Amino acid sequence: MAKGYWISRLDVHDTDGYKPYLQGAEPAIAAFGGRFLVRGGTPEALEGSARSRNVVVEFNDYETALACFHSPEYQAAYVSRVASSQGEHLIIEGYEGDQPAAATIEGPAEGPGTGYWVMRIDVHDMETYKSYVAADAIAIAKYEGWFVVRGGRHEGVHGAARSRNVLVAFKDVETALACYHSPEYQAALAFRTKAAVAEVIAIAGV
Repeated sequence: MAKGYWISRLDVHDTDGYKPYLQGAEPAIAAFGGRFLVRGGTPEALEGSARSRNVVVEFNDYETALACFHSPEYQAAYVSRVASSQGEHLIIEGYEGDQPAAATIEGPAEGPGTGYWVMRIDVHDMETYKSYVAADAIAIAKYEGWFVVRGGRHEGVHGAARSRNVLVAFKDVETALACYHSPEYQAALAFRTKAAVAEVIAIAGV
């Protein structure tokens, strides 16, 4: 069964006001079996704008991710987040399809030091975007990236959500950056820039 994820971006404007959110959110997330993949850290903006704080939480499935967000315990804490920050919060289903790097690795990198691409995309030319999808697989395979999220059911529960969202795991941030800047990926990116608008960051996992 596919996992479920929270992908959250925010800028905190009231640090003291944000603390009650952290104190209440942590036990609520733990109660639903949530596991932090990304929590803070310094993002490197590769495309578009980036917010200063980024969080990715993994749950057993999409339904559990939704249930945690809508639980009374989490909503009681979320009031403080909304009051002390601005940003977006997306709940999305994980990806279970074909993986370009399946021939060389068995699953996504995990744990401290893991590098991620966090991508928010709106596609306006699907035919050209298909060429991007075919081409980016070459780079992902070469650098042993793993699609954790790639499309899928999603709900934008706060702020503006883009229609397509992608999370790719690499063994470390250096590899994530090397993949993005590689000739193979830049060739793919030439298709995507014609077909879509996006925000993309590279960031280290917890």
